[in-house]
Order: sequence, then structure tokens, then C-alpha cells
Amino acid sequence: MKAKITMFGIILPVVLVLDRMTKQWAETSLGARRIELLDGLVPLTLAHNRGAAFGIELGSNPRLFFIPITILALILLGALLVQAGKRDYLRVLSLSLVISGALGNLYDRITNDLGVVDFIGPINLGFMHWPIFNVADMAITTGAVLLALSFWMEERVGETEEPEADAVPEPSG
Repeated sequence: MKAKITMFGIILPVVLVLDRMTKQWAETSLGARRIELLDGLVPLTLAHNRGAAFGIELGSNPRLFFIPITILALILLGALLVQAGKRDYLRVLSLSLVISGALGNLYDRITNDLGVVDFIGPINLGFMHWPIFNVADMAITTGAVLLALSFWMEERVGETEEPEADAVPEPSG
């Protein structure tokens, strides 16, 4: 339990501070201008996203939808974190990242009428432009991929173990 609390206790403030600092920098420094990093590979462009991932809009006031949904998701993620095994470091890492990122974007939704502050991108992948995102989005995405990997690994371990329910009891006597 101590390892889970320690890992979560390190990841949460690091992600939240990085997310907050970079979003504040983007709002004060970018404005209408665009900065090109790595010879144009990574553009920095200020955008505010009131919708879902990739700018998907849901009605005229999506805050009324996203704030309660995010809170519900955080409760469920917190329950998964509590249930994670004490040596399931990948599960704890992944959930810590997703929770931290969700809290970072929730803060924006609550405090900023313009929506979530995004500023990294759009990135030209050659066949499409990847939408603008932020540090919280990176934590959520990385955590979600790691969480899927964690569930997949757990399933694979379960497949290799003999199921006890199929075991035939030996006669006593």
C-alpha cells in the first residue's frame, strides 16, 4: 500500500504542476502567434477546447456534461487504484497518470470559461494533422495505453494458470 501511495503521490503533483505551468505559459506567451519547435516538427499553437478529445463538440454548454462525467470517471479510476495489487506497479502508474491528467483538464473546465487550454500541435503526420493537445492529455493517453497493457498482461497471466473451478475433487475416505 505504501508503494502505491508513494507512486501516486509523486506522479500527481508532477503532472499537475507541469500541466498548469505549461498552460499558463501558453496563455501568456502564445496568444495569436505560433512557435515552431524542432524545425517545424512540433508547432505550439494556443487553442481552447470546450469539447471532448479532438475538439468534438457536445451541445452549447459542454461543461455541464464534462464536469460530472469527469468526476464520475475519477471516482471509478480511484476505485481501480485502491483495488490494484500492491506489486502491480504498471496498473498504479497508469491510473496515476490518467487521474492526474483528468484532474488537470477538469481544473481548466471549472476555472476557464473558454475551456481546456491546448497548445501542442497541430502536428502534421503526413496523412493527417494530429489535433492540438496539452500535458494533461499526454498523461491521460500514456496512462490509458499502459492501463490497457496492464489489463492485457493480467489476462495473459490468468490464461496460463490452471482454473481451480475445473478441478475435480479427490474422493475422501
